[in-house]
Amino acid sequence: MRKIACMVLAVVIACAIVFSGAEAALAAAYKVGVLAPSMTHGWIAGVAYYAEQRCKELVSEGKVEYKMYTSDNGEQMTTQLDDLISWGPQAIIAFPQWEGMEVPIQAAIDKGITVVNFDIEINAKGVYRVSGNNEDMGVQGANYIVSKVGPEATVVMLEVPPSGSVSELRKKGFVDTAAKIAPNLKVITYATKFTREDGLKDFADILVANKKIDAVYSMDDETSIGALQAIKEAGRTDIKVITGGGGCQEYFKMMPENKDIWIQSALYSPMMVVDAVNMAVDVLDGKKVDPVKIIPTTIVDRENYEKFIDPTSPY
Repeated sequence: MRKIACMVLAVVIACAIVFSGAEAALAAAYKVGVLAPSMTHGWIAGVAYYAEQRCKELVSEGKVEYKMYTSDNGEQMTTQLDDLISWGPQAIIAFPQWEGMEVPIQAAIDKGITVVNFDIEINAKGVYRVSGNNEDMGVQGANYIVSKVGPEATVVMLEVPPSGSVSELRKKGFVDTAAKIAPNLKVITYATKFTREDGLKDFADILVANKKIDAVYSMDDETSIGALQAIKEAGRTDIKVITGGGGCQEYFKMMPENKDIWIQSALYSPMMVVDAVNMAVDVLDGKKVDPVKIIPTTIVDRENYEKFIDPTSPY
């Protein structure tokens, strides 16, 4: 009987040790929040997907516990940020797709929370950021278009004002470079959005208003897919180049199918958000981290698109 009692006691002690060890591991894990827009498709959906996949990997390693929110607008994201702060995170990865997020993000930083912004540049003191090189995407777009259609062509530039610094920087890179290498380039600017539906609708109107277009400087693959549909439906053969940006697999596959138009994309993969999650953890680990990490630009067209085909990509 005494022997049985000893065995039971040993089991109880072992369970207590395991339980306390699990509690200690959980207590040691960093609390990390993720804020992203709630689109269920396209590049933005890819951002949320890759961020959550990386967080799940870190959970399995006992490194973090996380909460992820997706939002439809800036007001909802601000409310979700407040919810995260109440949860008590050490770090937040934010993709503030809408303007006006500077104040709530600054408030989080002022509370001692590490904030890593993905993609969007905002005016907040102490914020970290991971982004592609938006300005260089514009630089490469100008170089590409001029190399294909010459320095005196007519180019339609599709800017996206609601995207804030993303559009501003891509526009700046394009305009500044065009002024240097092709001062006689005729650039006609129109506003659109980063969706194929808006690309189709807006570019259909642009085609009616402009009887001769040599090239299109589009900042986004989804916009470009819509614009290409408008070009096809209008039966236009004058356009010889259209650029893009992002890393859309569907767009890549269109490149070899369109021999009359050079379809180009400045690679801006949503997988970059993994670097943002890693940066947050590195900061919490006390590692030396540069406050801004810029991912270099890679150009994809029909000559190298096969290198970038990824059947597992959600975008």
